[in-house]
Amino acid sequence: MELIKTPCQDRLTYVFDLDGVIYRGTEPQPHARELVSALRSQGHLVRFYTNNSALSRRAYSEKLERLGIPTPVEEIMTSSYATALYFVEKNAAGKTVYRIGEQGLYEELQAVGMKVIYDMDEPDAHIDYVVVGIDREFNYSKLTRAMRAILDGAGFIATNGDTRYPVENTVVPGNGCLVAAVKTATSVEPFLVGKPHTYALDKILELAGSTPECAIMVGDNLATDIAVGNRAGLHSVLVLTGLSTREDAAKAVGDMKPDRIIDTLAELL
Repeated sequence: MELIKTPCQDRLTYVFDLDGVIYRGTEPQPHARELVSALRSQGHLVRFYTNNSALSRRAYSEKLERLGIPTPVEEIMTSSYATALYFVEKNAAGKTVYRIGEQGLYEELQAVGMKVIYDMDEPDAHIDYVVVGIDREFNYSKLTRAMRAILDGAGFIATNGDTRYPVENTVVPGNGCLVAAVKTATSVEPFLVGKPHTYALDKILELAGSTPECAIMVGDNLATDIAVGNRAGLHSVLVLTGLSTREDAAKAVGDMKPDRIIDTLAELL
């Protein structure tokens, strides 16, 4: 369906959020498989971009495969991989990172040559950066070590700032809650890598050989997906299968106002 007119209608780049758009928890969203297959068969580029740093791109690729949407890792962007790219661009390979985060963040940081310390490992190590990603085993000890490292001069990087994210039939606290704790403890603002910062989305378009006017950001969260799409100059589509509602969209202003609103992905078929 021609939902948004662009100068390159025959070859668009669709950037889809994952949680709340392509799936919710372990269940695929209605029409997700059919839509991705149809767009690819029509010659459009499909990319996936999640702020959830819990899994690596490899793990997300495996999850999409299980859901019937086979996707190579090169077509997936995560906030943890974007954080790794950020360190590469800063020529920080070999630096020591204190990680608040799960396996996905560890894998992506280690893959680009970072020395990654977790929890109370190597208590006397000098820490160059503290990276905060979603960590469902976050605790007071981790907060304390992160605080002390940052107050001693370590850089403070946050993979993303989502305050909540959707699972099967509810929502749960997101990484923004952890970031807020570290920020409160240190009075230091983090560098935010993921949505709504444009760094990773710009990278997606660069690697795809696309441009903002030929790309569409499809997401369920006004504060992250829609905001980053608009800030990066893409067309933005809000799908009402996740966090944000039609009422939320009606009140949205500025970067959070979507170009289009759809009830389900079927409207893109």
